[in-house]
Amino acid sequence: MKKIYFNEAVEIYDDSLNMQEVYSKAKELVPWRKGPFKINDLFIDSEWRSNIKFDLLKEHFKDLLKDKIVADVGCNNGYYMFKMLEYGAKKIIGFDPSEHCYKQFCFLNSLINSDIVFERLGVENLINYKHRFDVIFCLGVLYHRSDPINTLKQLKQSLNPSGVLFLDTIYIESDEEIALCPKNSYAKMSNVYFLPSIKALQNWCERAKFKNFTILSKKSTDTDEQRKTEWINSHSLEDFLSKDGQKTIEGYESPKRIYVKLEI
Repeated sequence: MKKIYFNEAVEIYDDSLNMQEVYSKAKELVPWRKGPFKINDLFIDSEWRSNIKFDLLKEHFKDLLKDKIVADVGCNNGYYMFKMLEYGAKKIIGFDPSEHCYKQFCFLNSLINSDIVFERLGVENLINYKHRFDVIFCLGVLYHRSDPINTLKQLKQSLNPSGVLFLDTIYIESDEEIALCPKNSYAKMSNVYFLPSIKALQNWCERAKFKNFTILSKKSTDTDEQRKTEWINSHSLEDFLSKDGQKTIEGYESPKRIYVKLEI
């Protein structure tokens, strides 16, 4: 008998599974960045404890998803989408161009057997997609985009009237309307382009024609949330910060995230 639970881990219990095959397949799919997942007694301890971000946001969206068309942009392996299943969305569609993430999603969904759709597309493809969306999640994506204002415009244009965007991004502490543009990398990420102050982020959102900008939370990223495990086989946050954790190894502020709700 198959049972699915949505706790800290997405938990899958199925006594018909060959667990040696499941373990071998899961190990083939390392690194596991988002999670965790539990398949019978096998615990996939992902690099990110993604339940921390999900729990931070769920009080703000749990009553919004029922019978709605939902998009998760930059969905990785689908952890957030699987967790959303219990809130009764009409349709959940993930967007991520990564082949590796798609393979992890397919492996997991072969066990869960959900109706979630995974599209190997990026945020730039949303405006020409066959659906508009009632709710969009864009988590940990904006700082990877070289034109953040245009990205916000694309997200807005992909929403239905009265649609909602949940956004998180790394920000810098400043009372000015400025953004950090790292020279080569930020916390060893070479694909980070702009890290705004909160005022700059709000300006970006207003330029993209969002009407309401609601700050839901702010949180430092720490080694309780992102850390090295046997399921990634590579470096993680502790390797990218100074010894005291106050700076990145490049000398920038250590990562802090802001979570906002945007309405049109």
